[in-house]
Amino acid sequence: MQRTLDPLIRRICDPVAGRAGTESATGTTLYLTHKQQMKHRALLPILLLLLLQASYIHAGTMDSLAKTGREHPGKSAVYVLEKGEESLLTRAWLTRSAVKTIDVQYFIWSTDNIGTLASESLLSAAERGVRVRVIVDDLLIDAEPETLLSLDANPNIEIKIYNPVHSVGRGFLSRLWHLITDFRGSNQRMHDKVVIYDQTLAITGGRNMADEYYDYDHAYNFRDRDVMVAGSVLPEIQQSFDAFWQSPLAVSLDRLLADEKKRVTADQVLRYTDWLHQYAKNPANFAPEVRDAITDMGKRFDDIFAMMQWTDVEYISDIPGKNSNTDELDGGGRTTSSLINLLSEAKHQVLIESPYLIMPEGGFEFFSQLLAKGVDIAIVTNSLASTDNLQAYSGYQNQKQRLLDLGIRIYEFKPEPGIYRQLIDRHEALGKDVPIFALHAKSLVIDDRVTYIGTFNFDPRSANLNTEVGLVIRDERVAQQVADAIRRDMAPENSWQATVSDEQQDVSFSKRLKVNLWGLLPLEPIL
Repeated sequence: MQRTLDPLIRRICDPVAGRAGTESATGTTLYLTHKQQMKHRALLPILLLLLLQASYIHAGTMDSLAKTGREHPGKSAVYVLEKGEESLLTRAWLTRSAVKTIDVQYFIWSTDNIGTLASESLLSAAERGVRVRVIVDDLLIDAEPETLLSLDANPNIEIKIYNPVHSVGRGFLSRLWHLITDFRGSNQRMHDKVVIYDQTLAITGGRNMADEYYDYDHAYNFRDRDVMVAGSVLPEIQQSFDAFWQSPLAVSLDRLLADEKKRVTADQVLRYTDWLHQYAKNPANFAPEVRDAITDMGKRFDDIFAMMQWTDVEYISDIPGKNSNTDELDGGGRTTSSLINLLSEAKHQVLIESPYLIMPEGGFEFFSQLLAKGVDIAIVTNSLASTDNLQAYSGYQNQKQRLLDLGIRIYEFKPEPGIYRQLIDRHEALGKDVPIFALHAKSLVIDDRVTYIGTFNFDPRSANLNTEVGLVIRDERVAQQVADAIRRDMAPENSWQATVSDEQQDVSFSKRLKVNLWGLLPLEPIL
């Protein structure tokens, strides 16, 4: 009973307080004292009432959404999530509210505060009977085998690793061997980011699962964008997830960590899962106001559903493996072709927001044709001062003048944009310690009528190597909303013109030197 009720008393983390003084998962288990246990037992009737109330709210909102969907046959409902905190609260409430299934697909799932609490939230959902399936790309996994196996030990949780040649179950020599003998395969990653709740609602967009994607890192955050969607497009999203789930490239932990699994005892699993629950209850790791905000999302969701735009939506996604190439670093993909066809529709203007800007083969010719038709093209990307990816910036730097000579207007996002006060609701609590912001949103708007929001970066890697997903939304109201956001990011208080020099951006000599050195290497096909 206690574990069933645990999700109702979870608190979302405040990483400012949460990073220090917390025991590791391999340390001593944080058991409740007898007095605390008695206190929690006394709360059971109240918590049971809250549980029933939460179930009623969930059923009511979902039923309302389903009813509205029947009034819009063939249409899908969309709601753009501009702010990191709202995107996080939405995920948290939907995870808490799910009653049947949660399907998760991410490129990065960190073991920082947000990632740890998201893991605990999924564990709690599984403990109350929700089937949870998780696919994570192998490249940047930092979780220990015991941690992964302890979560996977729950009968309602199954975890698969996509293209596991770098991290999970691999030693140094194995990684090196794969890099030498299968360079393309080692570089082919699953960049998809999607969560599906009860096969009824989904969220996709640029955000991975880590502090910096939700404005909770106090040093460096991403300005990003997600979109929540329901309605007729959901089967397409589910089919894409299922294709990856069934693909040989998605390997179960039972196969990857078979030897390690034999050594993990039931006691170790219990110690880790108990630690995870205690971590989520520890007030040092959580801000009460954010916990309250998650609860309040139940009240807000009726309003959010009412604001969702019912319109024509298409889900574009790549097949596992991207394309049929086995050796070369090109080949395109379904998302690449779809976006080329979409951009070809442009008659007046294209607005693009992308953290990286490196033209793949044929890119210059394609944009030259658009410009020749009289299409105005404006792109906002990262400045050297804001970017966290010097290799990608070096590729952009090598092409920048050629892009400008074509007639493309380029804006470079500032590390301390004036918009930060609108991006972070709790900015006043930060005081003078304003974090650096980098652009991470991947969106485009065509003629103020068609919008793409997804995972596709404008670079050769997204075009040819990484699998990508996204929504194509044909609605002028949504297009105007996203176009206004992109134009705001291009505004002088938030971005520089691309002609502003690195010295004027106050970029250190060492950072400029590193970018110039990376630019000497032939890295463009994998950027």
